[in-house]
Amino acid sequence: MDCFLRRITIISSMRTFVETRFVWRKFLPVLAIYAGLLAGTVYADDNGHEEDRKQLRALMNEVEAGINAQDVDRLTAMMADNVTVTWLNAEVSRGKSEVKAYYSRMVGGEGAILKKYETKVSLSAPAHFYGDVAVADGKADDAFYPHKRDLFHLDSRWSSTLGKIDGNWRIITLHLSANVFTNPLMAEAERWIWFAGVGGVLLGSLAVFTIGYLRRRQ
Repeated sequence: MDCFLRRITIISSMRTFVETRFVWRKFLPVLAIYAGLLAGTVYADDNGHEEDRKQLRALMNEVEAGINAQDVDRLTAMMADNVTVTWLNAEVSRGKSEVKAYYSRMVGGEGAILKKYETKVSLSAPAHFYGDVAVADGKADDAFYPHKRDLFHLDSRWSSTLGKIDGNWRIITLHLSANVFTNPLMAEAERWIWFAGVGGVLLGSLAVFTIGYLRRRQ
């Protein structure tokens, strides 16, 4: 009896397995079509945006021109009212008024750190579109003109989220970053540390020699 029941259980399990495979095979083409449509919805939005890409390139050029002209109003005109900018020194400005205040404090204004700041920006890859939102990133060749030292260059990166507001593309977020481990400022600091170390050794040796000489004269 037990053997008979085991056979019945095995046969039932095999039938369920076969039926399940049949159902999956029956609906597999439908699932494949659905997956294809879903993938198309996610990725196809990057196509057919020639005019948007043209506007984004014009926006990028205008931002670059505003920075190089030291014209913060021209720069913020390309930003949304509630823009968020993370600067190279990790400070964050929220809204156009904070962006202008930061720029005035850092560039050109009375007591500012920099006399001027120039940049040359480029895209690393085509922007990705998500409806009326675009995400882009790229590189920047920055030139800084401090009041208290010579010009120095910095290769930095940027990423931005942009939105179409009243028919015009505007910057919603902008994040600037640079390599904190290898850059001209770090290299310069290392040189100064080396010079200071060598200078300290020389001055110490001179002091020891002078003290010894004076003691021998006594």
